[in-house]
Amino acid sequence: MSLRRSLSAAVGAVTLVLGMSGVAAAASPSVAAMNPCGFYETSSDAFYNHCTGDGSRVIVEIEVWGPNYEWCLGPGDTWLGAASRIDGAFYTGRTC
Repeated sequence: MSLRRSLSAAVGAVTLVLGMSGVAAAASPSVAAMNPCGFYETSSDAFYNHCTGDGSRVIVEIEVWGPNYEWCLGPGDTWLGAASRIDGAFYTGRTC
């Protein structure tokens, strides 16, 4: 096998591997896109995702028809209720 043929084969293999890794990365959505930070809804449920690495707990105001209320939420996703009953939620700037 000549040096030129070996070099062509090596470049082709590298290109194939890099191309496949790009396809795999594009096909799998990131965790952040599936569960964004803050308030988000699915077709039936409302959630608040407190994205933190320090374990802090925060006060979130839940917006509903009628008087709003506050919850102390820890890190990660918290189910707030049915999406039809929750209008939104936001961080109040306070910890608990």
